[in-house]
Parts: sequence; structure tokens; C-alpha cells
Amino acid sequence: MKYYLIAGEASGDLHASRLMRALRQCDPQAEFRFFGGDLMAAEGGQPVRHYRELAYMGFVPVLLHLPTILSNMRRCKRDIVGWQPDAVILVDYPGFNLDIAAYLHRHTQIPVCYYIAPKIWAWKEYRIRNIRRDVDELFSILPFEVEFFEGKHHYPIHYVGNPTADEVEEFRASYDGHFQRSSKPIIALLAGSRRQEIKDNLPAMLRAAATFAADYELVVAGAPGIPADYYSRFVEGHPVRVVYGATYPLLSHAVAALVTSGTATLETALFGVPQVVCYETPLPRLISFLRRHLLRVKYISLVNLIVDRELVPELVADTFSEDNIRHHLSQILPGGSAREAMLEGYREVRERLGKRGAAERAASLIVRLVSGDGKFASLEVKEVKDV
Repeated sequence: MKYYLIAGEASGDLHASRLMRALRQCDPQAEFRFFGGDLMAAEGGQPVRHYRELAYMGFVPVLLHLPTILSNMRRCKRDIVGWQPDAVILVDYPGFNLDIAAYLHRHTQIPVCYYIAPKIWAWKEYRIRNIRRDVDELFSILPFEVEFFEGKHHYPIHYVGNPTADEVEEFRASYDGHFQRSSKPIIALLAGSRRQEIKDNLPAMLRAAATFAADYELVVAGAPGIPADYYSRFVEGHPVRVVYGATYPLLSHAVAALVTSGTATLETALFGVPQVVCYETPLPRLISFLRRHLLRVKYISLVNLIVDRELVPELVADTFSEDNIRHHLSQILPGGSAREAMLEGYREVRERLGKRGAAERAASLIVRLVSGDGKFASLEVKEVKDV
């Protein structure tokens, strides 16, 4: 069967590539065409656009690149219709992907699967109407989403487990321990995967961490697709080095981390590395007000959302400052007052994520659904969840 996948950023490329591998195990004749990245390309199939041409974040960058974004949307729609896949699989990236889903619903009979549900529980909850109308099957990787979609909105979904937990466990089982390092313990800095995130967060993170440079080695995890010269403008003059393609080895050796919110917060927790979540925003007082009054959730990090309490400190908007970062970092370094409680809480995170095999479980469901009578809803929800 033919599967068309759309992933718009680095984490989506990783998760989609593993899903493609699992789909081929279930369906040896699987053919792939996709908007994605290098990891997806390594699994085979035909790449159409790289996610670097899609991943714009924030109002101004999106506005400046709007012609490119719209052109890519048109290209994607035409390409799907021309290829006529048996299913389209959307991977996170809701701004782009929900538009594609709406188009396919209006103009085709091609089934739409959404792998890694859009985080509408945090923002833009009204999108549930679009999801209900345009998405045939929704696959969740966060356990608390079941109550949100099914309990609150009566929209059945499939919680398949968490692929990040799978990826971390598999890496740790096979890692040979090789990583270039000094004799000092390491503080890891994970400042996001997009240029704007890095620009906003890395300078303050560097200044705060530099306080501890006499006793610790500072290492920045370079994001895929971000060139070294972009990092050089921020790290120049700081006692720090940047490593690429080595985030998991870095976290394997780190004793603490400063992390911009996102999948990286969960990865850091799964490696057992105490962390401080740092997310700078423009107009911090206004954003803080809007966060309290408009956001539907209390936390921004996946770690805190999963355990439903502030296990890791979140320095966001008006609490984001060099002094606050430095203070909280001091508390989670070896001997710090908050370190052991955080490590204990990480065990609860792992328990709540459940069993391994998210990509395999999702792939099995998708193949069963597509190879059936073409009516995705014909498969009972309970039967799907028992897979």
C-alpha cells in the first residue's frame, strides 16, 4: 500500500521515520512519499520537500515566509492527489497539517491518520471541530490526552505509547559510551530546534551556566539543520562547545541540563538528568498574563504535564531571567537541594508513559485500518486499543 507522510520539524522527522520502519514490517510492500527530513529519507521512498522549508515559528517569521508556506501547501495538496495514496499520515505540525486534512476531506476520499495528536489541550482548543471533521483516526503519544479528547470532547483516539520513551530506551541499551569530553562533569544546554528559539534562549542560558564553568564542562546540543555559524554568534567568548548529532550521548553523560520546552524536556527526564526549563518570550509580562488567563494548561513542559505537578522548574515569560536560571541550576547540580526529589519524580514519568512499542502499535493499527473495507470507523475503538 501507499502511504504519504508529512512531518514539519526535526522531532517529526524522527518519529515519522520510525513509523515508516514499523509500517514496512507490517506491510512489506509499503511505498512512501513524504514531506520530511533526512531520517525519513533513510527509510526509503520519495522525498518531496525537506522540513527545513516548512519550519517557521512565530508571527513575524511566518508572515515573512508566507508565500513559501502557501506554495508548499499547494504543492503538497497537488502531490497527494496526483499520487493517490491509500492513506495520508500527518505527524504533529498542526498549522500546516490541519489545512492539508481539511483539503483532503473536502476534495478526496483519501483516509487521514494523525500520528502525534495536535496539542490543542494547550492552545486553540477550537481546532477539535476541524479534527473531528477532517481526521479519520487520531493517534496519541501522551497519556493525559485520552481524557481530554475522549472524556471532554467525546472524540475517540488511540493512545499507542510514547515513541520518545522507546527511542531513549533503545539508545541506552545499545550505547557504547563513546563521547568526547573533558574530565569535568557536564552541564547540557538544549536551546531548541528552531533559529528563533535558539536566539531567544541560548544567550541567557549561556550566561547563567558560565557561573559554573570552573567545575563543569558546558556543552550545547546543536539542532539538526542549524549551521555552526549560527551558533557561533552566541557561543563566542563563552567556555562552551557545540556538538551535533549527539544529543542522546550528551544526555547520557550530563549531570544537569538547561532545556527549552518541547520534546527535549521529556528526553532529558528519561535520561535521568535533572533540568531547568527555560523559555524566553517577547513582552514577558503580557505573555505571563495571557498564559494565566488563556492557556488551558498549567504547565508548558511535557514532564510536568505528564505528572500533573511542577516536578521541574519552568522559567517562562516574566520568570525567565539569567538570575533565576542560575539559581535553579544550582539547586539541581550534584549536592543541590532539589536534585533527589526530581530524580525520584522521573520514575513516575516513566510509569505513566506505559509500555514500549508506540510506532509498532500505531503501524499495526494503520495497516489494519487501510487494508480493511476503507471505512476507518468500522473498527471498534475498544478493539483498536487492545492491540
